[in-house]
Amino acid sequence: MGHRDKVKKLGRTKSHREAMLSNMAMSLFTHRVIKTTDAKAKALKPIVDRLITTAKQDTLHAKRQVAKTIHNKDVFKKFFAEIVPQFEDRNSGFSRVVKLGVRRGDGAPISVVELLTEKPKETETKDKKAKKTAKKSDSDSKAAVSKPKPKKEKAAPVKTKASAGKTAGAPSTKNK
Repeated sequence: MGHRDKVKKLGRTKSHREAMLSNMAMSLFTHRVIKTTDAKAKALKPIVDRLITTAKQDTLHAKRQVAKTIHNKDVFKKFFAEIVPQFEDRNSGFSRVVKLGVRRGDGAPISVVELLTEKPKETETKDKKAKKTAKKSDSDSKAAVSKPKPKKEKAAPVKTKASAGKTAGAPSTKNK
């Protein structure tokens, strides 16, 4: 029966669970996409949606309510400056959980939690750096094609007195 189980405990105490979900929310607002287990993703989604709904009120009280969960000042500023304005015309459904499969090590089901915002535009400096590295790799590949490296010959193995009497693969007779 599903009586008195509104909160998903996630195998943690209340303070640990609240801190973990707060940190996951801050990571989500920083990176816009995070990868986690299904249970944590399902517990995180209502918290994120509630934070965005509260922040849309844009009052001092709303900012203080959000600040209880978002402790990092940089993330807090980014949240109110960049993320919340993108959701002005949307009433609900600010995030989504997409199931990926299972984790290789322990078989835990893995999901991705993402904000339903537009992807941030890449700056021109990143494009310039990408072009420079592409040109550099092209010139490196041309240089590698024009100058083949000479192959080194391997020297014959040197036999020592200890290894001269033993045959390869024969078991040792010591300590038997």
